[in-house]
Amino acid sequence: MRRLVAVLVALLLLATGCRGWPADAGDTLAHVRDGVLRVGVTENPPWTTVADDGVVAGAEARLVRRLAGRLGARVEWYPGSESTLMAAVKDRVLDLVIGGLDAKAPWTESASFTRPYVTTRTVVAARPGVEVPDDLDDVRVAVPAGTAEVAALAGEGAVVVPVPEVTGAETIPVVVGEWRVAALGLDESGHDLGGQDHVWAVPPGENGWQVEVERFLLGLSHAEVTRLLVEAERPGAGS
Repeated sequence: MRRLVAVLVALLLLATGCRGWPADAGDTLAHVRDGVLRVGVTENPPWTTVADDGVVAGAEARLVRRLAGRLGARVEWYPGSESTLMAAVKDRVLDLVIGGLDAKAPWTESASFTRPYVTTRTVVAARPGVEVPDDLDDVRVAVPAGTAEVAALAGEGAVVVPVPEVTGAETIPVVVGEWRVAALGLDESGHDLGGQDHVWAVPPGENGWQVEVERFLLGLSHAEVTRLLVEAERPGAGS
């Protein structure tokens, strides 16, 4: 299913090149309102997930459905890689791209980013009673395998213990998104591994549409986004 949708996006890109997609900016909001919202989604749990049957879920998927509801629009999802989706939004084949995007992502020539609507941080935390020293040198720390924090911790001299997933049952310090600390019953240690400013991507030059999306996003509270992220990580969480 994912491969089929990726092919569809590629075909849409080809078609726009052949017939000359309208170059004038400014009509996205008009065709989305009471119409169809075409959303590119790159998988990045818990922000976004794409099931084998094509069902899109996650915190940002729920937000997109809420935005679409406000505009009376129906959502069409197009899963794919960031590079493919950014090319599509540049040509206005897509109206929006989501996936926990970082404001520092290198796509500013292809898309226009909204203003950051939430900042999340990655921290070292631990169960009550598990000591986390001020200096992490030679300290064993559980880290989700394959994440950027592996290198960050190694740079601090910590002994990285790769795990498939942090569950909160670990008897050593762990690396988690700050939104998970309370949900897992952990205590923050004071070690902060950095933050991300999260944005959505829209077609360049679509000012009215971007203002509408930003108005929606900036009306969200940090607490609300945190709640959606926590809910998205619960077993069996749906869309």
